[in-house]
Amino acid sequence: MKQIDEYSYQCGVMDCFSEMVKAELKRIALSHPSSTKEIRDQYIPFAENICDKYQIHFYLDDDPLITDLFPASMNQNTYNIIFYKDENDIEEYKTLKKLKVKVIENKEYEKYRYEIAYRFGKLLSYSDETIQSYIQNNDEKE
Repeated sequence: MKQIDEYSYQCGVMDCFSEMVKAELKRIALSHPSSTKEIRDQYIPFAENICDKYQIHFYLDDDPLITDLFPASMNQNTYNIIFYKDENDIEEYKTLKKLKVKVIENKEYEKYRYEIAYRFGKLLSYSDETIQSYIQNNDEKE
């Protein structure tokens, strides 16, 4: 089997998810997390091109939302590109991030952690069953 270099692989992932966002199969889509801002930023020209191609947008996330949906180490201290079509969806993502900060400050995170993870899953267009399964099977919660 022919080897695929990392840059090409990541571009393929972003292209696929961007087409899904354009087709409204996903409200938002995440690139794979990058360990440094410099690594993530090398994909910006490609992200600009595919967003033009699919008439969608991207958002550079330097502080990703960590929830019980995914293992904490998957996104902690990483950098991401989020693809979206509707401005309301990226605003909802930012609102979820602010909500998490607020409930942590108020020492109420345990009360809201499922809701935040669930709403994040809905933004990613996952079914209720998938969200429940991801949360239940995640044995690396923050």
